[in-house]
Amino acid sequence: MSKSQFHPLQFDEKTGEPYLRLPAPYDNIVITPPRMSDAPAIVSNMSDPRLYVWLEGPPHPYLPQDADYWLTNIKAETDLAIEKLRRASVEKPDGSLILVNESPVRTIREIQEDGSELFLGDITIVRERWPDVEDQEAKQALANANAKRELGDPEIVWCFGDYLAASHHGKGIMSAVVQTFIRDWAVPRMGVRQLRVETFADNVGSRRVFEKSGFVHEKTVSVNKVLNSGRTITAMDVLWWKASQ
Repeated sequence: MSKSQFHPLQFDEKTGEPYLRLPAPYDNIVITPPRMSDAPAIVSNMSDPRLYVWLEGPPHPYLPQDADYWLTNIKAETDLAIEKLRRASVEKPDGSLILVNESPVRTIREIQEDGSELFLGDITIVRERWPDVEDQEAKQALANANAKRELGDPEIVWCFGDYLAASHHGKGIMSAVVQTFIRDWAVPRMGVRQLRVETFADNVGSRRVFEKSGFVHEKTVSVNKVLNSGRTITAMDVLWWKASQ
């Protein structure tokens, strides 16, 4: 029997949303598409100093309109991925599974005992942009060459974007999310064969998550970055994961 173009995703019987469930003992954690109703939880997380001091991109202070803007953009990406998979299901129901540039799921949620869901964070894989390279021309050249590679090319370098609510740090959840996302979606459905991640050198927890997931530290580089929160970053760790590992 041929597999669904949505494999290995399951579907929520009530909402119709696709989702990816983590294996035990984290099987109460699922990864779903984003929802516009996530905005208050995102504002709360992005206003938590235990979290925002580790993030470079989000505005600070983080306002409701920032969450709405972010959700509108990432929801468009996951909707596109879902549409590609639906179209493939119609056009080639018995065909081989297609590769997609995006994941239809990225929002991490914890299913509570009463069946409600608690927003925990976000994870996505994008093509690498070399944020540790300070020479802008060199950085752009690397990113452009990487972006031009055709989907499925094993030479594409990918990178993670992720965060987890501070309330759930230290429980092994993000390591399980990263490992599941790579194994069940990134490798078979996006053709990912190598991942490069950068963590702030003082973010020991983030580096530990990736090392537990099979990433190998390559180097520590000096940088001069001022985050939107006002914190200055002077060093970043670069780690790699490759499918042959």
